[in-house]
This record gives sequence, C-alpha cells and structure tokens, in this order.
Amino acid sequence: MSSSTSSSVLTPSLTSTPNPVALRLGYAGLAPFVLGALLTMLIPADLHEGAVLDFVFHGLMAYAAVIVSFLGGIHWGLGMRSTVPSPVPYAWGVSPSLAAWFAMLLPAHAGLIIAGLSLIACYLVDRRTYPSHGLGGWMTLRFRLTMVAALSCFLGAASY
Repeated sequence: MSSSTSSSVLTPSLTSTPNPVALRLGYAGLAPFVLGALLTMLIPADLHEGAVLDFVFHGLMAYAAVIVSFLGGIHWGLGMRSTVPSPVPYAWGVSPSLAAWFAMLLPAHAGLIIAGLSLIACYLVDRRTYPSHGLGGWMTLRFRLTMVAALSCFLGAASY
C-alpha cells in the first residue's frame, strides 16, 4: 500500500454535503419514527392498556434514544479529527447519550418529550458546530430529519 493510499485510509476527508447514500439512509432512518408515531395514534383505545401499545411506545422511545446518542457520537469523531485539542466536543458528545438514557427511565409520554427536545438540542448545537468543520451543507438534511423525528416523538407522547 502506498503512503498516499494508507494516509487517505487513516484520515478520510469530511464531505461538505451529504452524498446520495447518506440522503437515502437518512430519510430511511425516519421510518421507525413515523411508523411508531402513527401506530401510537392508530392503535384502538381498547388496546391502550395492553402489551401491544407498550411495545410500540417502548420501540419509539428506544429508537429515539439510539438516534440521540448517535448524534452526540458525531461530535466525538469531530473532536478526534481536531488538530487543537478541546474537551468541548467530547463533553457535548456524551450529553445526548445521558439525556437519552434518562428519557428511557421515564414513562413513555415523558421520555418521548425529552427525546424530542434532545433531538432539537442536537440540531441547534450542530447548526453552530458543523459549519466550522466545513459541514454546513449537511444542515438542510439535519433540519428535515430533526423536525420529522422530533415531531414523531411529540405526537407519540401526545397520544399516550
């Protein structure tokens, strides 16, 4: 392996805009949010006390927690790429995971609100952070994904 090849493998460049695969996967990742929110609203009232609805709420909450944690993890990656060491990306990077963990401990209606607010908080931090890393082109996708995901969480919480 030549030195230029091994160097590019070890230090991949960040892309300023999402590629088509990232776009498709990002939008596909909304399916559990939308499906979960729709099911919480469409399941008949007589099943609201049963295991079916609990499963749906837990599934929506668990997926939201995973995504919130994922969004925090991106900042660890950005921190590792930084040439000037700073604790800020690492401190922020664990904050969404802690919020997601806390949300998972709450009843579904409260946890989904925390998850929705956490998704919005992650977007707001990313809106300030991404441009300084040359990633401002990702913000349109981030906005769309955040709004659908957060709205799904809020709709799920409202239908509890």
